[in-house]
Amino acid sequence: MEIDYLNQQLKVTFLPYPTPGHMIPMIDSARIFAKHGVHVTIITTNSNALSFQKSIDNDFNYGYSIKTHLIQFPAAQVNLPNGVENIKDATSLEILGKISHGISMLQDQIELLIQDLQPDCIVTDMCYPWTVELAAKIGIPRIYFYSSSYFSTCASYLIQKHRPHDKLVSNTEKFSVPGFEENIEMIPLQLAEWIRTKTNYSCYFEALFESEGRSYGAIYNSFHELESDYEQLYKSTIGIKTWSIGPVAMLVNNDDGENGNRELEIEPDWLNWLNSQQHDSVLYVSFGSLARLPRAQLVEIAHGLESSGHNFIWVVRNKKVEEEKGESFIKDFEHRMKESKKGYIIWNWAPQVVILEHPAIGGIVTHCGWNSILESLNSGIAMITWPMFAEQFYNEKLLVDVLKIGISMGVKENKFFMSKSEEATVTREEITSAVKILMGSCEKSNEMRSRVKNLSDAAKKTIQEGGSSYNNFINLIHDLKLLKKTRQLSNNINVV
Repeated sequence: MEIDYLNQQLKVTFLPYPTPGHMIPMIDSARIFAKHGVHVTIITTNSNALSFQKSIDNDFNYGYSIKTHLIQFPAAQVNLPNGVENIKDATSLEILGKISHGISMLQDQIELLIQDLQPDCIVTDMCYPWTVELAAKIGIPRIYFYSSSYFSTCASYLIQKHRPHDKLVSNTEKFSVPGFEENIEMIPLQLAEWIRTKTNYSCYFEALFESEGRSYGAIYNSFHELESDYEQLYKSTIGIKTWSIGPVAMLVNNDDGENGNRELEIEPDWLNWLNSQQHDSVLYVSFGSLARLPRAQLVEIAHGLESSGHNFIWVVRNKKVEEEKGESFIKDFEHRMKESKKGYIIWNWAPQVVILEHPAIGGIVTHCGWNSILESLNSGIAMITWPMFAEQFYNEKLLVDVLKIGISMGVKENKFFMSKSEEATVTREEITSAVKILMGSCEKSNEMRSRVKNLSDAAKKTIQEGGSSYNNFINLIHDLKLLKKTRQLSNNINVV
């Protein structure tokens, strides 16, 4: 009897890296695989699983073949309390080092587990370069998962290759990114330190990106209509297959209309406040899960927002240092804004997708993390860009110079997210000016809103049946099934 190899169920193992900006889109991608009939296993630690296990359980109960395989984080060996397993849990460079070391200690355990699971493919975060050798050893494809834009990958690759900044006499002198059709100008200070100059981390990061070129292919949380030119540039520079399947947060919820954060058990006060505001009148301010702003910068933001005259909702991280040095100011400011009904502060965490989709939201101040960019774009929200570290300065250039849906706050220096600083880098006057432009009705802001609305419509269409991201995903599944068929036929021939 002939075996129908292409209708056999694929088994795919996902290995996310424990930091929110990396984990969230990979888990969404894993859920998409399961909803298309793939048997999915996600490898993670106990504490990290808590952030997404409810969604996985719901998918399983709907009949999808998806599960989480838990491994033990070596907390005792690295002298960390139980439950401190994610990069976002780091409150100092010492703790960050311990978490990173604990993650690296999981390699042997993960390798044995993947060999036992015998998947047809592994999808791994960029921060696990050793999975290239593992995949080759067990004869399966390794798919590289990068949680940011093609634009940022191409810019980083070409700058590392040609090093145009090495010829400059000043860290504030402009250079053009080589290999781009557009003239994208940056200054050396906006590059990550490990690119700007050789550091202890340079070899580590170079190994991460080098492993991309040795992978079978890459998955990007992007879509053709957003950055098609850079998708093509990526293929010619990196030289591997790639599948644009984004925005994955929209695609994973497209079939059944659910969204992990949309359902609020109790209507919070901030939602009541938003409901009382006019459409497109409120600015949302959020800097992601890792950024740490000094007290002086919080003060400038508060004054800048108040002086702009526009209503706002601001997510403030309530870390211990902030409590010691600046909570009284922010608390007083919060009380004054509540009384005037001009602003609302949310402490620690906010359901960002819910907020961005509210009709009262008319703009966002963003750190230019790729997930936040896509969520804003999906909701048709123009942006004020305030990049801080990693590839965020590249993403800013894409938003401001290429797509023209953002206003730059003018930040000049790329600083490691754990860097300690007591100074404000952006003044209240600069904040006020940017907010007035974005939230106003001038020609520039109206054109930005029109462009982002068109991209929002394209994002919705691309994940629908027949759309480019939908088709890319179907082609990816087909490719992996063909690889499995070829491998099985070869094994059968060898046995005979």
